Amino acid sequence: MSDMNHIERLQTSDMELGATEAVQRHASRHVIERRPISQRKLDFEHSRPRWLREMAAEATGVFFYVYPGIASTASFFLNDTEPIFGSLFQIGWAYAIGIAFAIITCGPTSGGHFNPAITLCFAYWQGFPWKKVPYYIFAQIFGAFMAGMILMGQYHEQISAYSAATKAAGKGTVFNGGPASILCTFPGENQNNLGYLFLIEFFVDSFIGIVIWACLDPANPFVSPVSAPFTIGLAYANMVWGFANISISTNLARDLGTRIVAAIFFGGEAFSYKNYSWIAILVNVPATFFATAYYELVMRDSLKKIGTGRAVHAEGEEGLTRHLSRVGVIETGMSGVLRNGGEKGDRNV
Repeated sequence: MSDMNHIERLQTSDMELGATEAVQRHASRHVIERRPISQRKLDFEHSRPRWLREMAAEATGVFFYVYPGIASTASFFLNDTEPIFGSLFQIGWAYAIGIAFAIITCGPTSGGHFNPAITLCFAYWQGFPWKKVPYYIFAQIFGAFMAGMILMGQYHEQISAYSAATKAAGKGTVFNGGPASILCTFPGENQNNLGYLFLIEFFVDSFIGIVIWACLDPANPFVSPVSAPFTIGLAYANMVWGFANISISTNLARDLGTRIVAAIFFGGEAFSYKNYSWIAILVNVPATFFATAYYELVMRDSLKKIGTGRAVHAEGEEGLTRHLSRVGVIETGMSGVLRNGGEKGDRNV
């Protein structure tokens, strides 16, 4: 082909080379030089307070996670749960993809916690600075609050009409499936056993916590940085699908931030309804600590972690050598032992 200046002029013979090669031959003639980064831009970025950037990233990430979920819920509830407007399956996917986008977009800036329980676990297990914990948690709750406020503004007319209809039917506005439940979780009409709801929430949050901790383990060969956001998102979606007919929260910030919005628009019953709100808000923390403790104490292989170069022995190479000698694997060669996580030594012991 004599003229490759326009993609639409590609002929059949060109496509036989493979679409990728043909397009690359075209695109190579139109490469635009990247704009150089100015010193002024570097100075501006350096002047930004680190804590402010981290807070903004955490708030934005929680917004990206919460907003798709509650917007999908709004579309579903406000249209009488008609399948054409959504489903519980769609709501699960909305949260899953929202979480993935949150991690991809904001994780590089703040670490991508997006959950007060995860922030606390990072501080306890991984050395995250405790002084950062309060403003991370505030930013996370604020992000969920803003997601709820924006949703109420966008759907104000429809939610007002739905509220009028539920009030006219004598149901009020705060109940499972009601206007307030677009924003946060409420127990169903027959879900009156708080102990049962506590155990369900504890199980769900523990399940998600273990998956998150496994995805963040550098010694885990099955999860790459590219796949981790979607794996974590699917863990959330899996719990939404599995417990669609039961009230679950999964995240302190996600629930508290939107529950405050529900209280603003629908009254204090958003916190007092069936005395449930403390389960939705607080159980996430002990459940996630349980999950991460289970992973750290039972499943973690720190020797493999050292082998990846993402950690070092507290006493340096000498301490590592002493450990390998003590467990009887030093003769196999340090590199092989680190790759295998000391399994031979474990068997010998």
